[in-house]
Amino acid sequence: MQEKQFSTSFKKLNKELDGVTIRFSGDSGDGMQLAGSQFTLATAYLGNDLMTFPDFPAEIRAPQNTIPGVSSFQIHFGSHKIFTPGDQVDVLVVMNPAALKANLSYLKQNGIIIANSDEFNERNLTKVGYESNPIKDENLKQKFRIIEVPITSLTKEALKDTGLSNKEIERCKNFFALGITYWLFQRDPQPTINWLKKKFAQKPQLGEANIKALMAGHAFAETIEAFEIRYEIKKATFQPGYYRNINGNTALALGIVSSAILSKLKVLYAGYPITPASDILHELVKYKYCNVYTFQAEDEIAAVCAAIGASYGGSIGITGSSGPGISLKLEAINLAVMAELPLVVINIQRSGPSTGMPTKTEQADLLQAMFGRNGESPVPILAPSTPSDNFYLIFDAIKIAVKYMTPVFYLSDGYLANGSEPWKLPNIEDLEFNVPKPIFNEKIEDYKVYKRDPQTLARKWIVPGNPYHIHRIGGLEKNEEGNISYDPDNHNKMVHLRNEKIQRIVQDIPDVELFGKQEGDLLVVSWGSTFGSVREAVETLYSEGFSIGHVHLKYINPFPKNLETILKSFNKIIVPEINLGQLAMLLRAKYLVPAEPYNQVRGRPFPVSELIDVFKEKLS
Repeated sequence: MQEKQFSTSFKKLNKELDGVTIRFSGDSGDGMQLAGSQFTLATAYLGNDLMTFPDFPAEIRAPQNTIPGVSSFQIHFGSHKIFTPGDQVDVLVVMNPAALKANLSYLKQNGIIIANSDEFNERNLTKVGYESNPIKDENLKQKFRIIEVPITSLTKEALKDTGLSNKEIERCKNFFALGITYWLFQRDPQPTINWLKKKFAQKPQLGEANIKALMAGHAFAETIEAFEIRYEIKKATFQPGYYRNINGNTALALGIVSSAILSKLKVLYAGYPITPASDILHELVKYKYCNVYTFQAEDEIAAVCAAIGASYGGSIGITGSSGPGISLKLEAINLAVMAELPLVVINIQRSGPSTGMPTKTEQADLLQAMFGRNGESPVPILAPSTPSDNFYLIFDAIKIAVKYMTPVFYLSDGYLANGSEPWKLPNIEDLEFNVPKPIFNEKIEDYKVYKRDPQTLARKWIVPGNPYHIHRIGGLEKNEEGNISYDPDNHNKMVHLRNEKIQRIVQDIPDVELFGKQEGDLLVVSWGSTFGSVREAVETLYSEGFSIGHVHLKYINPFPKNLETILKSFNKIIVPEINLGQLAMLLRAKYLVPAEPYNQVRGRPFPVSELIDVFKEKLS
């Protein structure tokens, strides 16, 4: 952080910073996700650029004050372009010893710890294996600036006359902690006050109590000597327009709604609850008057079959899940490949295999999307790069599905789904969604079920009930007329046609952009949520004069048509992935280039500092 000091009339110091990372952490019942989201709201109103990383436990209710129950929310904000939620933390707010133990390794040297000292008692310390109180440890104080705040007891004191129960009062302590951070970083509490009044409109007593706790924390930070410094982060520079903070799953849902409105086609989203994809269904339920229909099925197989049925009936069928749920859907997806029906399959990837780490992120389902069906079963694959990118890229996924009459895989992940960033609201006039329409009653001359468009090789989208064109589709191989065929030459022809259809999608894919050197020593290739970390690392090294370039792939099958030329313009290629080298394998197989994988599977995004070290080593 670059710092600039100047004094204030409060006899304290202000430090101007270009960027800060703060992490709220506590028990899963301490309201850390809410505190983090409200800090994000206040930061967005102030005009900083930002990126967030909610990090919560898999257990619905783990034992209190234990490491498995720790819930955290990290936000990186600044006066410049923010690509990631931050490597290491400047300020760590911990509500108990478990939170400290789980997150201390993320704190920078000389970083600030704001600890709820009320919870650092013998019982809680013993639960997580501390033999002595760490916030009293002189060695720790040499490394970090520790500020002890009895947050629980101060919240109780501030709210003692509210008439609330002790349990209700304790639930307000997250807002006391939030008030401290608002003072420390000069955030305006008013957006949060407005939110609380609206949230608790039916229970104004609770709303006022949380507001009182928020302002009590703010006043406390202003009056004690431990907080002798406040920090100021100037506004970032944005393109003119209206902005809102948005997470990936919400952006994805709004993209689906917009596609339904603009295409004038009905959309059915069919899903089954699974972390971290469930929020898409929750969000879409709000838009039932916008041509969007939702269906929570009894299981994953029923969900995908319902979506296929919607596509068969002339609507846009979409289904969503995460890795284990996608595994259950694969047989039905293969039916959609053979029947050549438009279907969008959204996979919000998470750590596996099997149930794995349900709330942690991963990129390990790429080969599942590419090859995870029996027979020659090619499908296009798209992957967003940032949370807000979901809004626009789901448009392309739906367009491709309908134009080419094919299932499309859409690979987001837990980090993109839950993380948030500022999003510039689009002008509705700038959004185009021209897609072929289903054919209900129109008569087509010389109609055959699998007669193909000469450009796209897609068949016509004939809806059942069309009196002119009674036809059959299904999982058995057919000939052009739609009759079941076991003829080996016909099967060979149809397999090649289905594959060629997918390859022709390249004509609708934009060329991939090359950042940095246009040719040289090292090319970094990334996809999905690794974009931010990789771009920041490459940008840093490029600005220092290194011969390095970066391409980020949103379209993975087929690859963009200019990718091969770029790959062969560099001496070395490295592919960072949160898996064991899946994209690197595809690049080596298709282009015969020495693409070297760099892989970590920690359930977290890549640290930028780690990537800088790796790229420097390759450049040497």
